[in-house]
Amino acid sequence: MLEKNRYALKEWAVVLWRLGKGDQVILPRKGGILEQKRGFSVEHREFFLFPTYVHESEEELIPPIRNELAQAVRGSSPPDEVWLDYYATVEEAFWIGELSLLKKLDGLHALTWSAMEDRFHYRRPGLHVLALRVFRLPATLKIPNTPRYNGCVSWVELDAELPTGGATPVLGDHAFAVKLGAVRAALAPVPASP
Repeated sequence: MLEKNRYALKEWAVVLWRLGKGDQVILPRKGGILEQKRGFSVEHREFFLFPTYVHESEEELIPPIRNELAQAVRGSSPPDEVWLDYYATVEEAFWIGELSLLKKLDGLHALTWSAMEDRFHYRRPGLHVLALRVFRLPATLKIPNTPRYNGCVSWVELDAELPTGGATPVLGDHAFAVKLGAVRAALAPVPASP
């Protein structure tokens, strides 16, 4: 793990909440509106997880997770700050080009099937799935929320490098291996992206 990093990946706060509890280890990604031409790509292999509250939709969450939305929002940062609690490394990255393979991931993420279908078909068929090892930072990093961080994009370059020291895995090695194994088994015909 890098000692310092300046890159962050934006994602719904409720999804980060689940990643931070170890309830899921995958992140389905399509890319933000401002990434239309090139789409999403795995630009960084490790990064801070940057919580967003824009476009969070209760209807796109599976019913057991809907109650967690309010809890995640309650613990949110004020508008003029961003609170970073988690850091992640990409253990594997998959490009899913067949809709039927996504169905095998049901139960391993927070989104409804219709939300997954919509994301799969948005702009052009396909969806990235990142398998992440998530780490809890020893203390919340509170940074100013600048206009530069706004917009519907996946990646954010932070104004300064921030420390990762003392971050601890949210799942032990065995528990993480079990969850990653379930992802690999579900996506067995799909090779991991380089």
